[in-house]
Amino acid sequence: MDDGTFRNPEGSPEPDPNKKFSFYTFNKEKRKIEIDIPSNHVIKKEDVLKKLKKIANDDYITWIGHATFLIKLGNTIIITDPYFSENAGPFTFGPKRYINPSIELNDLPKINLLLLTHNHYDHLDYKTIKDFPYKNARVLAPLKLGKYFNSNGFDDVNEMDWYDEIKIDDITITFLPAVHWSKRTLFDKNKTLWGSFFIEYKGIKLFFSCDTGYGNIFRKLGEQFGPMDITFINIGAYNFRPMFEKSIYHATPEEALRIGQDLNSRKVLGMHWGTVLLSLGDPFEPPIRFKKAAKEYGFAENDAIIFKIGESRSLKDLLK
Repeated sequence: MDDGTFRNPEGSPEPDPNKKFSFYTFNKEKRKIEIDIPSNHVIKKEDVLKKLKKIANDDYITWIGHATFLIKLGNTIIITDPYFSENAGPFTFGPKRYINPSIELNDLPKINLLLLTHNHYDHLDYKTIKDFPYKNARVLAPLKLGKYFNSNGFDDVNEMDWYDEIKIDDITITFLPAVHWSKRTLFDKNKTLWGSFFIEYKGIKLFFSCDTGYGNIFRKLGEQFGPMDITFINIGAYNFRPMFEKSIYHATPEEALRIGQDLNSRKVLGMHWGTVLLSLGDPFEPPIRFKKAAKEYGFAENDAIIFKIGESRSLKDLLK
């Protein structure tokens, strides 16, 4: 970062200079998409809350929606990329979510640890940070992003560079690379870091990578830190036809499985789909492709995991 700009790991894909993103084309094509929400995509809020109460003493994973999960490990409840706002953008601008969070912000159980991967609006949600009910939660964020939490009353904010490690009770968390980018304004492209979180807990290894495209770095990370038990990874927001075929910064479902394979992961959990329209494909195509391609990448179909929004599953059951 000799010029104040962060970069992807060596060997990552580079954007094609001949292919340009157009907001005009994007919005025109987006209006053509019909969002047909499957009846079983979302669990009712009252059932979500009942299940959280029922499994309160277990280690578990709950999908709130998009990249927002609750991960309970022992006495620690982690929330990832908390996004509870109606839209992914400044003020009232940006894509509006078509599925609400599975529970309200104030219904969250006591959060001890907040993990932030990068500064895009569907991950660093300023209103959620401002209104977050547990300001004494410890925050782990990439370099240059601590200011959003410090200015909103959080007590314990830690900025992390790639390969930095922090121990919290019986959990060790290492911030690792991802193939992505950062930007919130016209003037700050790649001025803040992005990445993945590697979580170790009592011999269990979890890898939370959102957002990322495919890159050679994952094979190296698999050799150094794997094998993983569960890899959480984005499987949506990759299709940008007719502008260009796919994003190099959001894995396709097949690339997500390849990343899981490179990380020597037992199971791969698909996320970052079914909540807000960020690309031009069928928003409910990703889980179908993800399941269909599982065997090609060495996974049983049941090991390519898809949650319903609001679903909670015990860690013990997931690792069977």
